[in-house]
Amino acid sequence: MNPRSVAPRSVMFAAALAIALSACGGKEQAQGGGMPPPEVGVVTVQPGDVALQKDLVGRLAPFRSADVRARVPGVLQRRVYEEGKDVKAGQVMFVIDPAQLQAEVGQSQASLASAEATFANAKAAADRARKLAPAKFVSQSDLDNALAAERSASAAVKQAQAALANARINLGYATVRAPIDGRAGKQQVTEGALVGQDTATLLTTVDQIDTLYVNFSLSVTELEQVRRAQLGSPGEYRVQVVLPDGTPYERQGTIDFSGDVVDPATGAIALRARIPNPDKTLLPGTYVTLKALLGQQGNAYLVPQAGLQRDARSAFVLVVGKDGKVARKDVVADRVQNGNWVISSGLAAGDQVVVSGVQRAQPGQPAKAAPWQPEGAKTAQGPAPAGEAKDQATKD
Repeated sequence: MNPRSVAPRSVMFAAALAIALSACGGKEQAQGGGMPPPEVGVVTVQPGDVALQKDLVGRLAPFRSADVRARVPGVLQRRVYEEGKDVKAGQVMFVIDPAQLQAEVGQSQASLASAEATFANAKAAADRARKLAPAKFVSQSDLDNALAAERSASAAVKQAQAALANARINLGYATVRAPIDGRAGKQQVTEGALVGQDTATLLTTVDQIDTLYVNFSLSVTELEQVRRAQLGSPGEYRVQVVLPDGTPYERQGTIDFSGDVVDPATGAIALRARIPNPDKTLLPGTYVTLKALLGQQGNAYLVPQAGLQRDARSAFVLVVGKDGKVARKDVVADRVQNGNWVISSGLAAGDQVVVSGVQRAQPGQPAKAAPWQPEGAKTAQGPAPAGEAKDQATKD
C-alpha cells in the first residue's frame, strides 16, 4: 500500500470526528438552555399596625412613702411595731415619754378655768351696767369700761381653750402612729434617745408597695420617633417588667405620667408607670428591664433581620419582582423588634423580600422565589434542599 494514500485518509477521518463531536456538543447546549435561576427564600410583606415597643431600664419606687417623725420633744420610750412588717394607718409605732406633755395639758386646763372665772365676773358687771344705764345710774364711761372688760375676758377664754387644744394635740403626738398603710422600715433612733428637739426627728419610714411606680426616661430623639410613629393611631401605653432571671412579670403596668421638661443633665424626658404588686414580690429601689409599649406605628412593614442589608448609600433589601428578576429597594429601617426590622418606608404591599439565598440573588438577574421558613421550622420539617444547604455552608 502506498504510504502517501494512507495519510490523507487519516486526516479526513480526524476532521470528520471533530465535526461530529462539535455537532453533539451544540445539540446538548441547545437542549440544556444554560444554568437555571437560583432559588431564594422570600417573605411577602404587607403594611399594618406594629406595636411601638422600646426596651428600657427603669427603677422601682414606692407608690407612697411617708416619713415617721417625732413631732414633739421628749425621750423615746419604746418601739411598738416590728421592723420590716406591714402596718396599718393609725397603728401605734413609737411611744415618747408623755410626762411633760401631760403637765402642759394640766397647766392649760388651769389657765382656761381662770379665764372662764374672769369672764363670768366681767359678764356680770357688764350686765348690771346695761340695766342701770337707761336710768342714768351709771355714767357712759363706766358702761363702756364694763363692756370692754367683758369682751377682753371672752377673748381670754378662747385663747385658753386654744392653748388647751394645742396641749392635747401635743400629748397625742407622744404616741407616734403610722400615717399610711404599708411596710415599716428600720428603726432610726433607739429607745432612750432625746427626740423632737428643734427639728422633727426621723424615726422610720413606711412604704406602700402593693402598687409600685417604675421611673424611666426617653431621650428627645426617641420621644420624637414615638410621636411620629403614633400619628393617626396613638394606641395605649403599657409596660412589661422583665425580672432578673429573664422572665416577664405576670402583671403589666400603665404609664400615668410623662414630663414636659427636658433634663439638661441627661437630655431625656422623665416618664413613670404604675405596676400592680399585690404579692409584694417586687421591691422598691430595684433596677429592672422594661418593655414599654408606646402605642401603635401605622403603615409599617416587618422584615426578618436576615433580609436587611446596608452599604455606604443606605439600608436596602432585595425583592423578586413579578417578572422574576431581582431588584434592590432602599428602605428606612427604624428598629429591631422581636427579631424583625420595622420598615417605615421604601417597600410596597405585596413585595417579595429575599431573606435566604441573598448571596445568590443579584439585582437585574432572574431568581426563583420560594416561601421562606425560619431555621427552627426547617429543622422540624427535615434537612434543607441541597442548594440551600450549599448556600448556608458558603455563609459559614
